[in-house]
Order: sequence, then C-alpha cells, then structure tokens
Amino acid sequence: MMKTVNRKAGYLILIVGLVACSAKSVKNSEEKDTDSVSIEVPSFDTDSAYAYIERQVQFGFRVPNTPAHLATADYLSSELARHGAVVEVQQGTVTAYDGTELSIRNIIGSFSLEKKNRILLFAHWDSRPYADNDPDKSKHRQPIAGADDGASGVGVLLEIARQIGKRQPDTGVDIAFFDAEDYGVPYWSESSDENTWALGTQYWTRRPHKPGYRARFGILLDMVGGAGAQFRRELFSKYYASGIVAQVWDTAKRLGYGNYFIEEDGGYVTDDHLYVNRYGIPSIDIIPCHRDTETGFPPYWHTVDDTMRNIDRSTLKAVGQTVLTVLYLSLIHI
Repeated sequence: MMKTVNRKAGYLILIVGLVACSAKSVKNSEEKDTDSVSIEVPSFDTDSAYAYIERQVQFGFRVPNTPAHLATADYLSSELARHGAVVEVQQGTVTAYDGTELSIRNIIGSFSLEKKNRILLFAHWDSRPYADNDPDKSKHRQPIAGADDGASGVGVLLEIARQIGKRQPDTGVDIAFFDAEDYGVPYWSESSDENTWALGTQYWTRRPHKPGYRARFGILLDMVGGAGAQFRRELFSKYYASGIVAQVWDTAKRLGYGNYFIEEDGGYVTDDHLYVNRYGIPSIDIIPCHRDTETGFPPYWHTVDDTMRNIDRSTLKAVGQTVLTVLYLSLIHI
C-alpha cells in the first residue's frame, strides 16, 4: 500500500454503547432492550492463522503473472470452499503503472447468502514485486515474501472463515481477497499516481462480484501479524467510518488488547479500504502505525526481510479475536 503518513488530531469520535467483554473468556453477553441474550464468540486459533500465513509464503512470491501467484489463488479458493463459503473467483486484467498487463484474481467467499444484513472482511493476497524500501539498494528490484504485508491479513481471515464454517454468526459475511494491491508505482518511476495501488479492489468496485452488492460496513486487515505492532486510528477510516473505528478500538480495549489498538490517530493510508469507501461501503483499515520509523510502517515494510520471523502469534490473537467479537456480537449499527 502507498502511505501518506500525515498525522492529525481533533476528530470527534462517536462512542456507541458496547458490552463488556472478558479477555479470559470468549463467552459474552449483550443486552437488547430488557432481554439478556448470551452469545458465544469463537476463540481465535493463533496456531491455525500462523499456519495459513506460512503456507502462503511457501508458495513463493505471489506476484501477478507468475506460477506462484496462480497456485496461491487456487489454494485460497479451495480453503474458503472447504470452510463452507460459496466462492466466486473474479478474473480480470488490469494495467500496472508501467503499462504491464496483469492477470488478476479477486477471490470472494460468502457465508449465508440469503441474509441481506452483511459484513465485508477483506485483505490483499498478492506480494510486492519490489523491495524498494530495503536498506540495500541492490535488492530494490527483488520481490518480497510479504509474510506480514499480504499473507498475515489473509491468514487471519482464513481462520475467521474456519470459525464461521463451524457456526454462523447472525449476519451474512463476505470475505474478499483482493489482488494486485502492492504493484504500485516504485520510486524510480516518473509516475506518482496513487491509483496504481489497490488495482484489484478498483477492478472490483467497477465490477462487483454481485451487481449492486452492499454491506453494512467493511474491515480491511493489512499487516496484522508483526511483533509489537500498534494499530492507530487510520485517518481515511475515521473520515469515512468514524463510528466503526471507535467501536472496533473500544472492543479491543475491552478484550484487553489496548496495548495493540492504541487510542491515537495514525496517518492517511492509500489502501484497499479507500476504494471500498468510495464505492459506498463504510470501511476501516486495521494497519500498524509506527512512530519510530520514517515510513510509519514496520522497518521490514517493502524489504526482503518481510518474512515469517516477524510474525507474532500474540498480535494475530489481538486482531483476530477483536474482529471475531465484532462479527459475532453485531456490535456496529450504521
């Protein structure tokens, strides 16, 4: 993703009543009017999510127009189907910043298609063809493994799909793996067009997998596995969906993950959620914001060091359990 790490403060945050959630137990209760309904939230399995991330990396560099890319797409589609999703693979062609024609696959797995009340969860599954932020300039034209930047969000969503397959939440869920997010313009190009990023998502917004597709809200997961990650409130998310941001961060805090979901503003990030918001679905980006790096991202971002050694099960747990809790308790009301 292309970053624009411009930090601001002073937003009014909409706080909506939220049930208390215990980090020691995944059994939660929500009060509706005078009735008390007990809802059990699945426990997010970090070992499963970790294995999903590792398996993607094992395929190799998931760059469009490569055999590894195709093999990974087949794997992701089969895993969603194995967990009971109705899977649609959207194949298309997009043009990269340098005129290269990229064959892409957006993979959408849908649960409970009969339900009109839907939530969209999404991540990008491709990996960047350039390590253009690597300290070693001789490696700048090498592809990256994308263990965190790409595979981690997908791994968390596959584990969520596995849980949904065991027991459906009250709402319909669509899990989308968008392609060609990370083929954006490198620094050596004469172009500076930010729309060269998130090409698969832009393709989907022009041709949604279901004509007129709508969801109440969306949550993007991007780089959600790094050790010591801190997720600050991304500013496009606050602009388009401040209430969703507030409730997700509040849920994380109540679950005991306040050391991951920080009560501070981050920066503006040009990412998949920006185009989903422009399509008309209020969406947020759960993405790390580092105060101690020049880019605002982890030091291994867009380098050859974005490998499995950076993936931390505790971070996966914080993100995965938070999203599952929001999903199963249907806490967000638009």
